[in-house]
Order: sequence, then C-alpha cells, then structure tokens
Amino acid sequence: MPLQENCFTSFKESTDSYVLPERFTFPFYYEPHPLCLLAAKELQHYLETQLEWQHNFGIAENEKDPVGKMFGVLLVQNKQKKIGYLTAFSGKLAGVNHLSSFVPPVYDMLKEDGFYKQEEIKLNRLTNEIEALEKNPKIKELKESLEIEKELSVKSISEFRGVIIESRKKRKIKRADAEKKLDPAAYLRIKEGLAKESTKQKNELKKRITYWEERIQKIVTDLEEIISKIEFIKDHRKNISNALQKKLFDQYHFLNSNGDKKSLCDIFKETPQGIPPAAAGECAAPKLLQYAFEHQLKPLAMAEFWWGESPKSAIRKHRLFYPACQGKCKPILGHMLQGMNLDENPLLNNPADGKNIEIVYEDEELLLINKPAEFLSVPGKTIQDSVYLRMKMQFPKATGPLIVHRLDMSTSGLMIIAKSKDTHKYLQKQFIKRSVKKRYVALLDGLIEEDEGIIDLPLRVDLDDRPRQLVCYEHGKPAKTKWEVIERSNNKTKVYFYPITGRTHQLRVHSAHVKGLNTAILGDDLYGRKSDRLHLHAEAIEFNHPTTKELMRFEVKAKF
Repeated sequence: MPLQENCFTSFKESTDSYVLPERFTFPFYYEPHPLCLLAAKELQHYLETQLEWQHNFGIAENEKDPVGKMFGVLLVQNKQKKIGYLTAFSGKLAGVNHLSSFVPPVYDMLKEDGFYKQEEIKLNRLTNEIEALEKNPKIKELKESLEIEKELSVKSISEFRGVIIESRKKRKIKRADAEKKLDPAAYLRIKEGLAKESTKQKNELKKRITYWEERIQKIVTDLEEIISKIEFIKDHRKNISNALQKKLFDQYHFLNSNGDKKSLCDIFKETPQGIPPAAAGECAAPKLLQYAFEHQLKPLAMAEFWWGESPKSAIRKHRLFYPACQGKCKPILGHMLQGMNLDENPLLNNPADGKNIEIVYEDEELLLINKPAEFLSVPGKTIQDSVYLRMKMQFPKATGPLIVHRLDMSTSGLMIIAKSKDTHKYLQKQFIKRSVKKRYVALLDGLIEEDEGIIDLPLRVDLDDRPRQLVCYEHGKPAKTKWEVIERSNNKTKVYFYPITGRTHQLRVHSAHVKGLNTAILGDDLYGRKSDRLHLHAEAIEFNHPTTKELMRFEVKAKF
C-alpha cells in the first residue's frame, strides 16, 4: 500500500466525484460514508494480497484456531488539504503491535525492554508453577482416598447404628418380659444392666465417629496443605496481575481535537464500573483518532469492519461493518470526540413517531395489538414513547403492568395487553409455564439448506457491548428455538420460528450465529446488515382466555 506521511494512505483512485462528509461519524450507529467504503475496499484488497506477515483469520481452508479481527479506516485530511485515510486493527495482529501501513497502538505494551514484558515473564513463571503443582499426582490420590474414607465412614457408622437399633428393640422386649415375670428387685437389676449396655453402645458409636473423623481429617489436612500452597501462589499472581493492569492503564493517555489529554483511568472514573475493562484502548477507533490528533490530521469519517471467521461467542461476519463497542470504546471516544461536529445520534430519535398501534382484538379483560416495527414495548432510557405509554393513555382506567410480554423494538407483530392485575397474572402464568404458543415469521439474508431443526444455544448479554447478546455455555441462560423453512427465493429464505424459551434477541442470535443458522435475519442492524427494517414478525399466538378459559388463537400476516 502506498505510504505518505507515515501511516497516511492516499486513495488509489480519484476521489474528485465524492462529496466530503459535513460531520464526523456517530461511531455507535452509522452507515459508512462512501469514501470510508472505498478505503475499506482498498484495505481489504491489501489484506487479501499482502505477503509481509501471516495471521490465521480462518478464511483459508484447514486453518486451525482462527482469530478474526476488527479493522478500522479513518478518512482524514492533511495540512495540504489532501484527502486520504488511516488504517488500524484491534489488539494485536500476527502477534505484534506494529505493522507497516497501520497506525501504532496508543501505548506499546509489547516492547521487549518495557515493564509489561518483564512482569509478564513473572506471571508466566507463576502460571507454570501453579500448573505444575496442580498436576501433582498426590492431589488425585488424596481426593480418591478422601472419597473412599467418606464412603467407608458412612457405611461403618450406618451399620453400627443399625446394630444399636436392633439391640434397642431386644432390650425393650427384655424389659417388658422382666417386668412381667420377675420381682421388683430382680427387674431393677435387669433394667440397670440393659441401661449399661445401651450406654456402652452409645460410647462405642462416639468412638467410631471420632475414629473416622480423625482419619478423614488427616487426609483433608494433607490435601489442604497442597491446595493452600496453590491458592497462595494464585492470590500472589492475581495481585501482581492487578497491579500490572493498573500500571498499564496509567500509560494510556488519549487526545481530542482540542488538544486535551486524558488518562484511561480518569476517563473510566466517570463510568458506573469506575475502572477500565481489560484491553480498553486497544480497539481500532481510539488508535486511529489518536494518530490523527498527534499528526495534525483532520478526522472526517470512520468505519470498522470484521475480517475473518466469526468468534465462538459474539456474532461478527466477514467483511461486515460494525459500530464501536459500548463498554470499552464509548467512554474513550466520548472524550476523544469532544469539540468535533458529529452526526446526530439516531438512537435518540423516537422511531415510533407518526406510527399507530393496530388493535386486532379487544374485550373487557385484554386486547391483542399488532406492534409496528421500530416501536418500543416499554419506555427506554431516553425514549418514553412505547406500547406501554400508548396503552396507558388509551386505557387510563386499566390496572396492573399492562404489558404481558415484550417484543424487541425492531420486531413487529402480536402482543397481548392485560387490562387488570388479575388478567395480567393469569396470562403471565401461561408464559411462565410455556403453554402460550407463538410463531414468528422471518426472512433470512441467505439460503438455508436444511428444512427444519432445533437451535439450542445459551445466551447472555455482552457486558462490553450492550444490548448485544452472546452465546455463552458458562453463564448463559438456556435458549431453544424450533424452526422450519417456508420458502426459498432470490437468495433469501423465509422461515417460521417457534421459540421454546424467550430470551432477549433469541431469534436474531440463533439465526445469525455460526452454530445456529449462520444467516442473519434480513435488516438486522445488530447481527447482520441494515435494511429498510428487521424482517421479523410475531405472526401467530395461542393462549387461554383468563375469564372464559377458552383457547384463543390470533394471526396477523407480516407486511414484508
């Protein structure tokens, strides 16, 4: 790639016919400017043809353990008013921080003589020491012995308790027989003897319990001695790691167009979490802006795209553009973009403005509505207009929460509205018991070969990029979706979705994820490509009426 002014890259083709952007990109929701698309096209061509370095993106066949990357382009103007662009990658690429054509990191933690590499060596030594200790065969032996001793203990004590119970029964019979047949003095002697026998057995039980407790405690002590050493080293490693992370964060300082510099720690002090998340400042967007400000280049627009195989948890598609992340980048870019004329935040605009809610059915207890696409079910942080607010205004005498279940803002279709608390409670029970039957129709942005199936992928929120959801087998909630193909045409597939669970963005993630259908719903601006709308519609619903107990079914066809 031709280089001028270090990382400043000139366009290969003429840009005279392009209109420059009037305002800088709002980085958290945008359509790439045509010049950013051109810059991305040139960068992608470079990625496909360069021979300077190697990185396993998972694009070529038989590549193992691929790592896709987010790349960014920043349209800039230099001091001579010439238009060009900068390029960056998130994190490391090909195992390094510096590669020709790409802007450098804000701080290079990989310098051989830097403190990070030195401390990393210490951490690696501790990690190796922990791994070696955890492989100690004595741990396995002691754990197995502990289980055996516990089983023998339970068996021995249980068997002796059985002996005590049988002896108690026999003594009871002897006492009763002696009381009938013997004189008082002889009966008293028999009774005292039986009491001594009982006491002797109780003492023997105590001895047995003590005996097994001591045997078990000996193994526990030996095991804890080894484990405590491992835990001590782990705590030591954790403390070193935390101190290293803080020291590393202290090295990151970000500029803005006003020339103001702010540290990473100071930026995140003003956030709810208070401290920066891991890898904050390593994304492409901050790198690009930092380089532009340091070299007196005027930022005009930016765009970021994913290159390579999709990760196992989040949904990222090869070549698709994505906004900057909320958790790591939003606070940083909030500082870096100060003083710049930005595009308006479209997320602050009310998408329901001018839209009406169609009532499909109504009686004294409830109503069925057909929610338009891009219409909130309940009030959001910045936008209050919603199904809830509209229903509250239309039915001021209604009691209870009104909203029985929700649809994503972008999803259209049937929703049940309860007019009273009792109705709401009755209907909610049906949703909890999963007796409500729902059917969604969706148009997928590609062809699906299979005809039907069930997707089972647990989901949780992406803590670094809300409201996106992740597939997570460790912390995710169970999420199941049954699906079947209705029609295939024009490289699109129409499907029915039957959600077995009701997680946030469940159908969107199950559709787009590589372990799901690996094909996003048409118009999905979070997990696929933006279009005129999200082509997902809650088409049919079936439930029991709260008063009549009659089975009710409603269907409203999608308008796409």
